[in-house]
Amino acid sequence: MEVASEQSSPTLHSRDSGFFERGIKTMLSIRKSKQSLNKEKGKEGTSTWKGKRLSLRFSKSYEENKTTICNGVEEIGKKIEAEPIQGKPLSVMEINELIQKRQLLEAFASIRYLEDETIAERDAEKYQDNPQEFVRKSKDVDLLYNSISNAIQSIVVGTLEHPTVEDTMLTSLVTLIACEEAAHPNTGNAAGPGLDLLGTPRKWREEWREAINESARKRVLRIPMASKEEESSWLDLHLGFLQKHLSEDLLKIKLSVKKCYPEEYQVCDTYVEAFHKAIASHLQDLSQRPLEFNELYTLLDWVANTYRSELFLGHPDLKPEVKPENLSLLLTSADWDKLKNDYIASAKGKIKSYFGNILRLEVTEKWEKEVHPEVKENLYHSSVSFDIQTIIGEHTKISGAVSRSLEMKMLELCLAELHEFIPRFGEEFVAWSTARDSPIFAPYFVAYVNSFHDLASGLETVFKVNTEELQKILAALTRNFTNIFLNKLRTKAQPLLKKILTKDWILATERPDSLALAVSQFSKHLQHMREPMGQELLRDIHKYVVREYIMQVIKPRRKMNAETQQQVSEKMNQEARILNNTLIDQGSDSDWLLPAIHHIANIIGEKKKDRIKEYVKELCQDYPDIRKEHVLAVLALRGLGCARRAAIFQQGYHVSESPDGRGDSTLFAEIDAPVSISCF
Repeated sequence: MEVASEQSSPTLHSRDSGFFERGIKTMLSIRKSKQSLNKEKGKEGTSTWKGKRLSLRFSKSYEENKTTICNGVEEIGKKIEAEPIQGKPLSVMEINELIQKRQLLEAFASIRYLEDETIAERDAEKYQDNPQEFVRKSKDVDLLYNSISNAIQSIVVGTLEHPTVEDTMLTSLVTLIACEEAAHPNTGNAAGPGLDLLGTPRKWREEWREAINESARKRVLRIPMASKEEESSWLDLHLGFLQKHLSEDLLKIKLSVKKCYPEEYQVCDTYVEAFHKAIASHLQDLSQRPLEFNELYTLLDWVANTYRSELFLGHPDLKPEVKPENLSLLLTSADWDKLKNDYIASAKGKIKSYFGNILRLEVTEKWEKEVHPEVKENLYHSSVSFDIQTIIGEHTKISGAVSRSLEMKMLELCLAELHEFIPRFGEEFVAWSTARDSPIFAPYFVAYVNSFHDLASGLETVFKVNTEELQKILAALTRNFTNIFLNKLRTKAQPLLKKILTKDWILATERPDSLALAVSQFSKHLQHMREPMGQELLRDIHKYVVREYIMQVIKPRRKMNAETQQQVSEKMNQEARILNNTLIDQGSDSDWLLPAIHHIANIIGEKKKDRIKEYVKELCQDYPDIRKEHVLAVLALRGLGCARRAAIFQQGYHVSESPDGRGDSTLFAEIDAPVSISCF
């Protein structure tokens, strides 16, 4: 704003007038000398120059374009023309000195005089005998015009270099271009033969545009840019500097440069387009570098969300002169697609690394340190699902900020990497659980099953993706984990089950709750597993223990005396109560399993043979899948003879029409009956 106030100083008009007057005086001085020269040349020369005057007066067509700057110069020229001015044409060296001093209007007047003179002499065939002289003079004119062209470029390029804008210089520049266009109207005539460019348009307005393009290019390339070794965020910083410096340039153009030019120049549009092309070229060069993931995203985000936004070209201070909506694409479609593809390719390794870090932290911070999982809402909790969804969510979100297509590509990539990660995670967990018997295996088994459920559910609801393939992978992994869980439980329970009805077991050297405690090491964690899987697995454990218990009991054994039978019956009932109560307390709903062991224990310990028949009948009613071999094996354990067993069986056993048709309520159908022993 300070720059704008300085340039609106009232002294500027008088300075402009003085500058223009010096140029006009030079032209009039040359005109006086030229008229004297024509008189000496005689009639031919006089007729050649008759009616010709060196002035900055515009052609009629140019006046119709309402170019007022040169009109002002003409008025000054008329005023000065009345004064008697003596002078002589300037030499090429003197004209060049004027150009070096930036006295371009005076220099142009002298060059124009030299050009007109050479044209007149050429038309008068003066150089017919000395063509080299014509070539020399034509070349002088051309070189001088080129020097002014270079000066124009230098002035334009330097416009944004200085703290303040030299509006006097820019205004005279506009006058110069206007006068050249008036002096060399674009009539479509071809240039003269050979190197003869005399009288042809010099197209300084196009030179002016090219100078603006060059100025923009240089200023973009001059923006500070640290190396990657010096600053990891080098690209982000560089683009920030680019925004800052070019925003300042555009504001300077709007407030200080624009007013120095006529409306027809469309100065702001020209500069904006020049900067646009310069930035586009610069970004294309940047995109060809070996950029890393974060750098690729920085570039994508800047192009998509910063360049045309209020942070840069769309800033309110630049409106309405700067119109970002009218600009072409900053990058070509091919370059833009390549940048997005490079970003996705780079993201592949990044996502794989992030997932790998999740696994590494589980191993080092939880498994190896045996840190118990958290309990949230009575469920074992693992952060695996949350971490995975966070990684996917963050990357799809930032990608979606660039474009919807990039968001979908990122989501596809994340899912593909997830499909590879889940089995790898499972392999590591299985390897760890196999290598050591850790008390935290069961809690983490439950936590991961919960987490897998949350993962699939979250991906469906939040990211709206088809999880069919992922569900298959998770189901296979869950089955694998479950098998390991059950195998570990069997490993703990089998030694205790095998002791049933042994001498040590009968003598009560083992605690009656030993089996329940062993099973409970695993089953107690299932109450923290998400339904329905937790309940289903607890049912399986409950049935497994009861089934294995009965299988051990009905194996053929030596006959027990009455006292031993009583002891066995009491202990079986005691263990069954402890076992069943433990599992029911932990959430098992398999209460239909409760009477199985008790029925058998009652048969073994019952002294009255008639009462045994009632127990057999109850056993068969509660478990219709029981077979003849099972009943005979239980009666044999009671110590009954063949005839008695057969009689009780006939009276108490009732065969079910569909012994294996009760689904989850089948028990004895899963128990191998012992080989029956014939009685002779």
